[in-house]
Order: sequence, then structure tokens, then C-alpha cells
Amino acid sequence: MRIRFHLVLMMIPLSMLAAASEPSLDAPPAGTRRIDTVNYRLGTQTFGIKYKFTDKTGLVETAERIHEMGSNILKFSMSKKVMGEAPFGLPKNDSIKSLTQMADKEPSVRAVLDMPFAYYLIWVYPFAHNDIAWADGLSQKERDEEYKEIHDLAVHLLKTYQGTGKSFYFGHWEGDWHLLQGAGRKREPTAEAIKGMIDWLNVRQEAIDDAKRETQAKDVYLYNYTEVNLVTKGMQGGKCLVNDVLPFTKVDYVSYSSYDTTGSRKANSDQWLRDALTYIDSKLPPKEGLQGKRVFIGEYGFPRAKFSPEQQDAFSRDVSRVALEWGCPFVLYWEIYCNEKPAGKHNGYWLIDDKNQKQPFYYTLQNYYDGMRGTVAEFKNKNGRPPTNDELQAEAIRILKQADSTRGKEVDGRRN
Repeated sequence: MRIRFHLVLMMIPLSMLAAASEPSLDAPPAGTRRIDTVNYRLGTQTFGIKYKFTDKTGLVETAERIHEMGSNILKFSMSKKVMGEAPFGLPKNDSIKSLTQMADKEPSVRAVLDMPFAYYLIWVYPFAHNDIAWADGLSQKERDEEYKEIHDLAVHLLKTYQGTGKSFYFGHWEGDWHLLQGAGRKREPTAEAIKGMIDWLNVRQEAIDDAKRETQAKDVYLYNYTEVNLVTKGMQGGKCLVNDVLPFTKVDYVSYSSYDTTGSRKANSDQWLRDALTYIDSKLPPKEGLQGKRVFIGEYGFPRAKFSPEQQDAFSRDVSRVALEWGCPFVLYWEIYCNEKPAGKHNGYWLIDDKNQKQPFYYTLQNYYDGMRGTVAEFKNKNGRPPTNDELQAEAIRILKQADSTRGKEVDGRRN
């Protein structure tokens, strides 16, 4: 089964816009310098990669490639499980026993947190127990362990990165698979798992809210999200996260791993995606202090095993445009390097392939970032202020449509 990971429409005020300049000798460390906080919305991620090209860890190498492309969004994973995944993961280190120690002491994790990314979407799973310990009901011990690790990590990030403008989003992988505990999509989750997941998400939210209240950190932001992935099942009345868990939570945002509406690229795929986003939004309880849409796309992608590079590009532009028009705060492509290699052959979920060749959608994103940064600079020079979120959204859609007209679109579903 594909390992996928996951997304929030938090529009950080563009008045926070600032670009980091070259540091002086007495400048603060990179992790505490103010960075470009404009939310360009489109991005990618790095999980479980199967190749790399340098002697750096896979996390550092891929984070650098994502930043080099022009993105200020990074999505990755923090858990005990990702340590020791040689040769492409993080080195094993038994001295690290918590999420906070991982953020502070693991060199590669600390390095990417210090990089000039403005938005971090992180799957966080405590070291103290397994990922779905709550599936038979969340015990008091598990509740206390979950609260402590999430709370302590939140406090660490808020204190360490205050003043930078960085935003952190704590989340998890596709929640419907967690809820089903490995059973097929046609099965229904147990009542114990539903109740356990509700309690799990709410204690994580409580830990984050308490950390924010206690630290009162300035110019750094932290949120909690859950990720849904069987939305069409929910729209047909089935038991799933969006129907039976989400309405009873207090989460800040919802990520949608969107393959059930975006993966096949039928004639009406765009409308399926719009309908799914609207349905998720209808199940998300309101949250005081958060404005705008709070549903984003944590995953979408088109494998080379089924689609040509040109189709990958065209279909990814379609998904990006529809999601931006709907109002998603993030739209995250799966992924920078491929993570799937069944029977010794890559499936080709990539922006850069195993031969180090950048794919067409890589260049679409790179040109998009260039265009968006140029727009922000020009708008500020002309108007004496940064563009509003609505003004920037309109420009993002225009740039994507321009890419459609200059690169052409393959929308007939032919596969290569």
C-alpha cells in the first residue's frame, strides 16, 4: 500500500512579509532570523525516499532541493520510526527518546528546522507508544504520554523560533487507514477506534493550545491538523473519519490526501475534487480566531508508471488550479523524490527522478514561485503595501493558467 502523508488554509498576514538578507558576523543563528512568510500555497514534501545523490541525509538533501526549487513550504515526518531507515533516512540514535530531543538534538532535523522555510507540515508521532495506540480506546497512560510529547515539542518550537514568522502544523498520515487498522476501505471502523481517534486528536489539540497560551511566543505560529483520505466513502454515507470523527474534534485544520478524487483523472475529476473539499469543510467545526478556509490538500500525485511526464505536469496544474480557486491554503504534491519501488522499479511519484532529472512539473512550480515573488515585489513597489490574500490568490491562479497556455494541456487521460 502506498505510504502517503499529509495538509490547512491558514493565511498568514502578508504584512509579515520579509526576506532574509545575508547575515553579518554578529547575526543570530539561521533558525532565529526572519524569513519570507508569504504563503505561496503550492508545495511538495519528502517521505521514505528510495534514492539520493549526495552524502547528506535524505532529509537534508531533499529539503535543500525543495528550497532550491523556490518553495518556502516543507512537509516531513518526526517519529522514532523514521530514525534508522538507512541508507536514505536518518541515522539510528538510541539516545534520542522524545520528539523534543529529536527537534533539538538530531542534526538533520535541527538543520531543516533552521532552514528558511516559513511553513512546516510535520507528521508527529510520540516515541512513548505506537502510532495507533488509541485504536482500542485511549487509556489515561496513553493520553498523558501523547499530551506530554506534543506539548513539550510545541513549547520547544515556539520558544526556539519566536520572531522568525515560521508556522508549524502538527499532523499525521492518512487517518482513515489508521482508523481501519489495516482493514480494506469497504470495512467500517469499530466504535472503539472512532472514540479513540476523537480523544487522540483532541488531546493533541489541547497540548498545542496549552503550549501557545503558556509561552505567549510572538511571531511564530503553531496549529494541529488531521488528515482524511476516504472522503468519497463518506459522501456515500459510509463510516469514516470525515463523518464520524471530524465533527467531534477541535482541530485547527484538515488535510485531504486526495487520491480518491484526483487519482484517475476522469472528465469530471475537477468537480469531484471541489465537491470533496466542500464536503470536508461542512464537517469541520468552527474555530475561534481562525479565518478563511481550513481544508487543504496534503497529497496528490500522478505516478510515472501510469502517466507520462507531460500528463503529470498537466494534471498537477489542474489539481493546483482547482484547489486554489476553492481556497485551499496548501496544495502539496507527492513528492520531491519517489518513495515507492516495488519489484525493483520506481513507481515514479517524483519531481526529480532517480537519474536526477527534473520533471516538467518541477519547472512549472519553479516558474510559479518566480512569478509569485515578482508579483509581490511589484505590488509593494506600486501600492506601498503587500497584496491582500485575495489579490495574491487571483495572481496565483493567473500564473497557473498562463502555464496552461504556454505548456499545453494533455487532458484526455492517455497513459504512457
